Amino acid sequence: MSPSPPAALLVQAQGIAKCFNGVPALRDGRLTLRAGSVHALCGGNGAGKSTLLNILMGLLRRDAGTMQVNGVAVDFSSPAEALAAKISIITQELSPIPGMTVAENIFLGREPRRAGVVIDYARLFAQAGALLQRLRFGIDPRAPMHRLSLAQTQLVEIAKAFSHASRVLIMDEPTSAIGEQEVETLFRAIREVTAQGAGVVYVSHRLSEVFAIADSYTVLRDGGFVEAGRLADIDRRHLVRQIVGRELQNTAREHRARTAPALLSVQGLGRAGEFDAISLQVAPGEVLGIYGLMGSGRSEFLHCVYGITTPDSGSVRLGGQLLPVGQPHQAIRQGLALVTEDRKATGLVLTSSVADNVSLAALPALTRAGVVQRSRERALVASMVERLRIRLATPRMAVSGLSGGNQQKVVLARCLATRPVCLLCDEPTRGIDEGAKREVYALLEAFTAQGGAVIVVSSEAPELLALSDRIAIFRKGRLAQTVAIADATQEELLHLAS
Repeated sequence: MSPSPPAALLVQAQGIAKCFNGVPALRDGRLTLRAGSVHALCGGNGAGKSTLLNILMGLLRRDAGTMQVNGVAVDFSSPAEALAAKISIITQELSPIPGMTVAENIFLGREPRRAGVVIDYARLFAQAGALLQRLRFGIDPRAPMHRLSLAQTQLVEIAKAFSHASRVLIMDEPTSAIGEQEVETLFRAIREVTAQGAGVVYVSHRLSEVFAIADSYTVLRDGGFVEAGRLADIDRRHLVRQIVGRELQNTAREHRARTAPALLSVQGLGRAGEFDAISLQVAPGEVLGIYGLMGSGRSEFLHCVYGITTPDSGSVRLGGQLLPVGQPHQAIRQGLALVTEDRKATGLVLTSSVADNVSLAALPALTRAGVVQRSRERALVASMVERLRIRLATPRMAVSGLSGGNQQKVVLARCLATRPVCLLCDEPTRGIDEGAKREVYALLEAFTAQGGAVIVVSSEAPELLALSDRIAIFRKGRLAQTVAIADATQEELLHLAS
């Protein structure tokens, strides 16, 4: 029996190059996408993946190379041209319009109109509702965007991309803010569109997802092409080696039972509509993982412990001392620090320098008579850059110019600069590559080895299984169960959280 002919080529890019101010971001970008396939574009932060995809989408113009779509040479000068060629993208950086509804965000600029003039809101909400229902996203099309969680905002961006009925669908970190249940829903939608002949370019630092959904892959490193092939022919270890350019050492945590008194103690904490009667403790040297599906109240719980929001009931004690409610500055002073879920929206001041971001929370300790002691600030920043191995040209450069992994290190540096005894980490490895993840893991291990306590919220069960000593499972705003790591499996965590 003769083998079936290869599927039609949807996209073929060769030798794509792009420089910014004379600095090459992409030297030899390559990509081949066939109809009916899911192609994983792999590489670390700064490998050139987003640059290549932005060129394909018309967001950037290439300096060199060739690109064909459906066998025709193209050089898109705007996203509108790419959309006209049936190409759409879900970008890593979310860009909702907070004052508009979900439906208006999905169909922005394409709203159904009466007599070609007035927006037909009845049809708009009906179309958006039908799309969200087909995708099984469970979001009200009439809800204003500013009331949605980060995960729900991510799902709206995904729905927007699907609404274009594109032949080529680019997904840049589409699951970075959603949980495993929503990931399965997304994968089901991807399989539906590829079965109809569309092609998907899939970018994710979650390699388990890459092997679960993609059939082929391309690896970029330092702006250049490294390797391409079928995922069935390689394993995870090979792919990691190609992405980072070296073997990574196993950083699995040695799990030990903790006998010391609790460093952080939460008793009966509740906040109406978010979570209820949560009690848990974390000992010095311990990592407590928190796992739950979207809407389980994980992030809301951390925000309340830290003081961003005010509880309706319960208390939080750190080192035996009661933390005042709704006062993050007091929490910082007593030794608590929070690594937020969305580093760009709430973790960093993107227009400020690396140095300003690192020292921001520690300024009260660096101030004398109302004046910041710049020499002490410089020493603090230099020590943090060295300790966390933040790769940069100068601490005075804008933090927006760093890769995602290095931006995440700046968030961690800002937290550690206040000399905390307890770290609250909400998705600390969201959107960063495998090498940067290992460095974050090592940092948390070093922090606990020195007697610190850590709470980690993560949507990735394998991450929590590797990092945690115990895992607390949240379900519908309540603490369902706390399990010892020896008794935990990925299947059991999902079962308890569902």
